[in-house]
Amino acid sequence: MKLPGPDHPITITPNPRRVRVTAGDIVIAETSKALTLKEARYPAVQYVPREDTNMALLERTDRVTHCPYKGDANYYSVKADGKTLDNAIWTYETPFPAMAEISGHLAFYPDRVKIEEVG
Repeated sequence: MKLPGPDHPITITPNPRRVRVTAGDIVIAETSKALTLKEARYPAVQYVPREDTNMALLERTDRVTHCPYKGDANYYSVKADGKTLDNAIWTYETPFPAMAEISGHLAFYPDRVKIEEVG
């Protein structure tokens, strides 16, 4: 486990805008409670609460990856509009203590779904 610091900063802040995630015309998630995670030089990631996500469209996969700063990530595929978007979502169900805020949230790959700030 590594802690964020000056050499690898990570910040988590509430997004003041509404975030909508879609696959084609299907809304997968929409929330005014997204968290924006900024990590080092990576693009910012929107973490959406599970309760604001249509979990009926998701199917858990066996994929697991490890981040030395956040912990183990589990993955979901999206089944919508007659298509399956494999491993399009990741989540840290039991993140390391420094990243506890993202527990219960989902992040989406922007090359597989549309993530937009609205309103």
